[in-house]
Amino acid sequence: MSMKSCQHCQHQNSEDANFCAQCGRALSVTPSADSAGSTTADAPPEATPYTPWASDQNLWRQFVGPKADYYLEQFKKFSSDGQPKFALSWNWSAFLYVSFLWFLYRKMYLHAAVYAIGPMASTYITGDMTVGLVWSVMAGATANYLYYWHCKEEIAEIKKAGKLNPSAQEAALKEAGGVQPYVIYVGIVLYVIALAGLAKMIDEGQLDGDKIPTRPAKPVSTVST
Repeated sequence: MSMKSCQHCQHQNSEDANFCAQCGRALSVTPSADSAGSTTADAPPEATPYTPWASDQNLWRQFVGPKADYYLEQFKKFSSDGQPKFALSWNWSAFLYVSFLWFLYRKMYLHAAVYAIGPMASTYITGDMTVGLVWSVMAGATANYLYYWHCKEEIAEIKKAGKLNPSAQEAALKEAGGVQPYVIYVGIVLYVIALAGLAKMIDEGQLDGDKIPTRPAKPVSTVST
C-alpha cells in the first residue's frame, strides 16, 4: 500500500488521507501526469501588451530615428487590444519650440503647414496676440499622438511595396522618416529675429514715453509791494 508523506513533519499517511494523522496539516495533492498536462493545456496564454510594432520593431526604430526609445514608449499609450485609441500625453519640444518647426523637423509637412498658418490666421482674425499660446498647448498635447499615426501610416505604405530589398527599404525609411536637422538652425534664427523685434519694440516704447508731454508746473504768482 502506497503512503503519502506529510511535507511538514514527514509522517507517513495513507494514500487516501487528506490530513496528516500526526500534525493535522493538510496534505498536498500531487496532480497526475494527465491532469497536469490537461491543466497546462487549458491554461490561457499570458496576456502581453499590444504594440503595433511587435513584428516590425526594427522598421519603427529606423523610421523614428533619434529618440526612438522615447517615442516607442509614448506610442504604447495609443493602442489597446490591437485597436488605436487617443490618450493624452505631452511633448515639451512641440510646446516650447516653434510648433510648426517641430512638425517640420519630424517631416510631418501637412501638420507643419497647419501650425504655420493657423496661429497667424487666428491672431489676424481675433487681434489677440496670446492666441498663439493656445496653439502651442494644442501642439504639446497632441504631437505624440499625431506622430504615432504618421509613423503608422508611412511604415504601412513602405511595407506595401513588399518586394523592396533590405537596402532599398532602409533608404525608403530614411527618406520618409527620421528628422531634418537643418530645422533646428531655422528655429534659432527665428528666435533671434523675434528677440530683436521685441527689443526694438521696447526701445521704441521708451522713446515714445520720453515724448509724452508732462503737465507744466503751476506758476507761482508774485505780489509786488
